[in-house]
Amino acid sequence: MNVLQVMAGADHGGAETYFTDLVRALHRAGLRQKAVIRANRDRAATLRDAGVETVELPFGGWLDIRTGPALRRVIADARPTIVQSWMNRATRFVPPHRGRFVHVGWFGGYYKVANYAACHHLVGVTPDIRRHQIDGGRDSRSAHYIPTFAETRRVDPVARESLDTPAGVPVVLALGRLHRKKAFDVLIGAMASVPGAYLWLAGEGELRADLERLAAAAGVADRVRFLGWRTDREALLAAADLCVMPSRYEPFGTVMIEAWAQDVPLIAAAAAGPRGLIRSGENGLLVPVDDAAALAAAIGRVLADDALKVRIVSGARRDFAAGFTEEAVVRRYLDFYTRISEGVKP
Repeated sequence: MNVLQVMAGADHGGAETYFTDLVRALHRAGLRQKAVIRANRDRAATLRDAGVETVELPFGGWLDIRTGPALRRVIADARPTIVQSWMNRATRFVPPHRGRFVHVGWFGGYYKVANYAACHHLVGVTPDIRRHQIDGGRDSRSAHYIPTFAETRRVDPVARESLDTPAGVPVVLALGRLHRKKAFDVLIGAMASVPGAYLWLAGEGELRADLERLAAAAGVADRVRFLGWRTDREALLAAADLCVMPSRYEPFGTVMIEAWAQDVPLIAAAAAGPRGLIRSGENGLLVPVDDAAALAAAIGRVLADDALKVRIVSGARRDFAAGFTEEAVVRRYLDFYTRISEGVKP
């Protein structure tokens, strides 16, 4: 079995990070793979350092005349059993299969199902996304649910002084792209009602300047640290008192299971992904979307209640171990690939 993984995503993002994590995990499990990615020096280096052969292509707009022929040559040379395309742009560039390979489309959100008509199979990261695929016209036999996983390795916490944060103060951590759907404006507003706590905001995006101005206007700029895009998520989580995911729109939210994996209490707004996984008070806390006051109250409650922390961390640990470990997800992918590759022409 030989799999070609195709990702044409942005420089930074949750799907892009998970793509790299999964490809490396599958490689460690012994799967023969090759990666084709939108040109990104850091992502290519990470994959190559892990031993994954990687090709970089432009994956531009509709006037891009280079990527299509180049990808066809890669496929002809690699002769993959399976081509897995991640999200819309990569899927659009995959050429017709003509029985030479099985085409799998990966859904990290509620993408337009019609854009994946050429795919034999679709994978969604939540049961609800799978239902969305079926509601969009896919046969239930070609729509599949395989969750994401998170790292469980333990690392030393980031030194607080390195991030201009005093020892002993509560630290709230949020990770993600600085985009309106992530609702970091709501979190910054909430911090005004959580005196003494510091916010580490690990991410980059078009709203950074707006969020910095908002922090200043809310009177919390001295307690908010804009960290930029980080690759040391485990070290940040190890140093934080709690993790917050305030998203207005979140089909899944890998940050949830990253916090679970590192035994960090989690608070999330009740977008679709968190709502489907979090049992409030058992494995995390849910608050209404776009409600800064409720979010501030939840942050204060977790910081003040050690028994609550222990309860939600324990519940999260059990849920994580039941289905979101690297071993469990890799096993599901390998079983899935084996099933769908039967009958492919050599």
